[in-house]
Amino acid sequence: METDPKRCSILIREEAFRLGFDDCGISAAGKLDKEKAFLDRWLKEGRHAEMSYMERNRDKRTDPQKLVPGARSVISVLVNYYPSRFQEDPSAPVISKYAYYPDYHRIIKNRLHLLLDYIEQHMGRVKSRIFVDSAPVLERAWAARSGLGWIGKNTMLISRKTGSFVFLGEIICDLELAPGKEMPDYCGECTRCLDACPTGALLAPRVLDAGRCISYHTIENPGEIPESMRGKMQNRIFGCDICQDVCPWNRKVRPTSFPGLEPVPGLLEMTTDEWKALDETTYRSTFSGTSLERTGYRGIIRNLKYRK
Repeated sequence: METDPKRCSILIREEAFRLGFDDCGISAAGKLDKEKAFLDRWLKEGRHAEMSYMERNRDKRTDPQKLVPGARSVISVLVNYYPSRFQEDPSAPVISKYAYYPDYHRIIKNRLHLLLDYIEQHMGRVKSRIFVDSAPVLERAWAARSGLGWIGKNTMLISRKTGSFVFLGEIICDLELAPGKEMPDYCGECTRCLDACPTGALLAPRVLDAGRCISYHTIENPGEIPESMRGKMQNRIFGCDICQDVCPWNRKVRPTSFPGLEPVPGLLEMTTDEWKALDETTYRSTFSGTSLERTGYRGIIRNLKYRK
C-alpha cells in the first residue's frame, strides 16, 4: 500500500485522467473561512432570492469536518461538458448546454466511485463521501483551492484548460494527500460577462443577484416570472449561458469526450413548433432522467410563455 502523500496524490491524478476526467486537483480539508464570510453577507443581503435551502447547513458548506469527520483532503475532479453540436433550429427556445445531457450527477458519481475504489485498493481503506452537486458543498471553492481554476467575474470556475463549461465533483476523505497550488485570477480587466448580462444579475465581479438571474427564474423559481424579468429572457426557457458564451476563456474550448455525455436523443432537433406544442406526455418521455426534470412540465410551459 502506498502511504506517501505526494506519491498518493500523483497516482490519484493519473487514475482520474485514465477514467476520463479532464482535470483533478487536491486541497487540504480546512475550513473555508473567507467563503463563509462572503456567503453570510450574500445571504443577509437577500441575493439568494427564494432559495431558502441556501440558508441551511451553512456550517457544512464551509467545514468538511461536518460532512466527513476526520477529513484531511478534498479531491476535486473536473469534466468539460462543452457540446460538439447545438440546437438545430436557430429560433427554437434555448436551453442551457449542460441540460443537453442525461443526468450528469449519476454519470460523474459512477466514475468517482471507480476512483475511490482505486484509492482503497492502492492506499488502504478510507473514510470518505462522494459529492456531485448533491449536498451542501461549495464545489467551486474547493476546485479553486486545488488549483483547477479560479472563480471568474461571472462566479463560475474557469479552467485554463477547458474554460467554464465544466461539471465538478468531489471526494472528501481522511487520507493525507499533498495539496495543489491555487491558480491566479486570469480575468484581468475583462468585464464582458458583466456587460453582457441582459438583466444586470452580476452586480459586481463575483457578486450574483439570483433574483435578477435568468437561470434562477427558469429553473429554481417556483412561482411566476416577475414583471421586472419579462421581455429580458432572450428566448431562454431553461438556464442561461450568456455570461459564459462571451468569456474569452471559452473561445477555443474543445467538445467533451467524457464517457456517457451524449445529448439526449431528439432534444437538439426540436423545432420551435414542437416546443410550442409540447404536452406533458411528450415532456416526460423526452426529458425523463435529464436536468430539465428539475423545473417540471408546468415550469417549462411557464417559461415558454415568457421567453421573449
